[in-house]
Amino acid sequence: MTRSPTPPRRADARRSRAAILDAALGLLNERPDAGIEAVGRAAGVTRQTVYAHFPSRERLLAGVVDHLTERTVAAMEETAPDEGPAAEALLRLLDAAERTAGHYPALARQAATVPASAGEDRARHAPVADLLGRVVRRGQASGEFDGHASPDWLVAATIALAHASSGEADAGRLAAEEARSTLRTSVLRLLGAEVQDGQDGQCDQAKSGARR
Repeated sequence: MTRSPTPPRRADARRSRAAILDAALGLLNERPDAGIEAVGRAAGVTRQTVYAHFPSRERLLAGVVDHLTERTVAAMEETAPDEGPAAEALLRLLDAAERTAGHYPALARQAATVPASAGEDRARHAPVADLLGRVVRRGQASGEFDGHASPDWLVAATIALAHASSGEADAGRLAAEEARSTLRTSVLRLLGAEVQDGQDGQCDQAKSGARR
């Protein structure tokens, strides 16, 4: 019995899509005005192949934003969010997100221009919100965080603060380190966690320990 050629074609399609997204991620950050043909050349595929996966530049940009979100979530998951004090785990998640997405500032600015419904925006942030929510609920259960506030609201507010921090740094109104420090302090206060002198250093040590 002859095997169907469909699975190999699907595998090839997945590989070409991944190559396009990887190439576009770097190219659109370096050259925000790069077109479909330039992305195809960077990915080693034809212009027609790019259009087969992404019928418009807007759809391509949306796909790249989703791709960056997946990378960010993967980096966050590597920080051992279920280990150690919840406050330190939450700051490790924020640091991982900043390190990953922070490599692509121009792309982040473009992402803000991509039209998205409320449902699409929620779906895009869902994996990040799930990770943050896991730690917030753990902190509320342990008494580290305010147990009276809705965990979903705390997560939404944390994400909003992270976006605000990134925006202030990107606009040059805050230095990168000042934005990072202000975000950490603001999030801990939002959650009702204790903020102590040297908190950043303690969390950096905890982060290093988690990687080991």
